[in-house]
Amino acid sequence: LKPYTKEDGGLLKVDHITYVEGRGNLIIEYENGYEKGTVTFIGSHLDVVPANPETWERDPFKLTIEGDKMYGRGTTDCLGHVAMVTELFIQLAEKKPKLKRKVVAVFIAAEESTKIPGVGIDMLLKNGKLDHLMDGPAYWVDSADGHPCLGTASAAMWTLKCKGRLFHSGLPHKGVNSLELAMDAVTHIQKKFYEDFPPHASESEYMFVTPSTMKPTLVKGAEGSVNQIPPWTEVQGDIRLTPFYDITECVKKVNGYVAELNKDISVLVSGSRGPCSKYDINIEEGHFKGELEMIWLGTPLKGIACKLDSDGHTALREAT
Repeated sequence: LKPYTKEDGGLLKVDHITYVEGRGNLIIEYENGYEKGTVTFIGSHLDVVPANPETWERDPFKLTIEGDKMYGRGTTDCLGHVAMVTELFIQLAEKKPKLKRKVVAVFIAAEESTKIPGVGIDMLLKNGKLDHLMDGPAYWVDSADGHPCLGTASAAMWTLKCKGRLFHSGLPHKGVNSLELAMDAVTHIQKKFYEDFPPHASESEYMFVTPSTMKPTLVKGAEGSVNQIPPWTEVQGDIRLTPFYDITECVKKVNGYVAELNKDISVLVSGSRGPCSKYDINIEEGHFKGELEMIWLGTPLKGIACKLDSDGHTALREAT
């Protein structure tokens, strides 16, 4: 893009913004005949996912061109999109069309990993670098399912820690079975979740194939033998919340479910696990009760839904 920049007599304004050395973000602007408003292409990122050559049919670290297809790490997610948007701005700079709106692209330095914070779009937002783009439609251009996306769900990852009491399984009445506690607690929490976040009327209009969901996906527990009551169990999972609900409010609700159970853990005892399976026991050795702790893994991602009557969606619908 350098030959087309304002510094070299062109029409493109290119800002290279770096918060971590060697990981620069780019904001590219085309303005010619500008009256008001912007059209922004955002989401294309300069980093790529790791690749294991053993799982690839071709060398992922070498660009392979076969017919009209290109193979290699990042060609789809997301350097192909970077190249496409770059070519758009080259065409704008060469043909110089008069446009009422300013056309902007934002290339993000880091999108695939959150292990190193403060690199990409989070810092651009924090430092007000995107504030001037709020007066027009924005298209998120990243790897997806090959068709325009009207909305995306919020996502929150969680770990539920369940603490019981270790004891020999021949005397189960003296232990608090953390594995059974985990199963019953997750069932109870899911039931409450689906009561508070049922299918939303707008989901069909936006063609969501599923409503909001909360489900366990991983389980791990204390190492022991088959004849021991497990003292602790951890269940991990996620929440996918359609954008018609507030993910922050959802997290508060789930924390409330857990707090209620910790106040009276015995409400989970249904009798279906036998007379000796209890989560609050008074025995000769003392008083023991199961405990739950909900831990949220990172910051929840907030979903969005496009305005169906917006200029951006209208233009995209008419074009496709």
